[in-house]
Amino acid sequence: MPDINCRWMLEGPAGGAWQMAIDEVLLESAAEQGQATLRFYQWSEPTLSLGYFQNYAERRMHIASRDCDVVRRQTGGGAIMHDREWTYSLSLPVAHPLAADSTDLYHAVHEALCATLEEWDVQLEVRDESDARPAEQQPFLCFLRRTEGDVLCDGIKVCGSAQRRRRGAILQHGSLILARSPHAPEVSGLWEVAGKKLFHEPIPERWSQAIADRLRLRLVAGELSELELDATRTLALEKYTAGNWTTKR
Repeated sequence: MPDINCRWMLEGPAGGAWQMAIDEVLLESAAEQGQATLRFYQWSEPTLSLGYFQNYAERRMHIASRDCDVVRRQTGGGAIMHDREWTYSLSLPVAHPLAADSTDLYHAVHEALCATLEEWDVQLEVRDESDARPAEQQPFLCFLRRTEGDVLCDGIKVCGSAQRRRRGAILQHGSLILARSPHAPEVSGLWEVAGKKLFHEPIPERWSQAIADRLRLRLVAGELSELELDATRTLALEKYTAGNWTTKR
């Protein structure tokens, strides 16, 4: 397979509604225009993202994050406190072989992270089995759940991902926890588990290249088009900020 051009974006912090709107627009661009995009971003304030199927009322039971902003993702899984972390999203068009193989895509991206963090003497492993408990018995927070493909450091989950598909294209996004958030004290990050402060290290750049090597992507720095920006503004305002989306379940 020849290398596929992939737009690469490293962005500054922004609010949850904006970040989730961009990810949805990028999935649409992959489905409609065949545009692959890999981007890394952070959040302008501590924000709880609910999985698509989670009940909104559950978030009131999590006391530490009760006063934080909240947004609902278009992907499933448990709630994530986005605070001291890097978030990535990868949108692949149907033309890419791994767009059709969700499990292999999880493993490719997470194995790339394992290889990347060896540069900082952090030893990670990819989990090879899932927790057998049904969804209704799973913990509220994603990082207290265990799924095949999760990235573990000394048995503690430090990176997890989720997916959404549209007309054959796929979006995968996930979080790498750098350090414990006071708004989710149950979840440890690389600082607590591995003793590594990696807040200012070029992890996105190194991880991006490792992903590109495994997925045969040719990274080209880029940004959203004007049409994508317009669509992002509309989605952020009319969907991700709207109460009927966030509280829909």
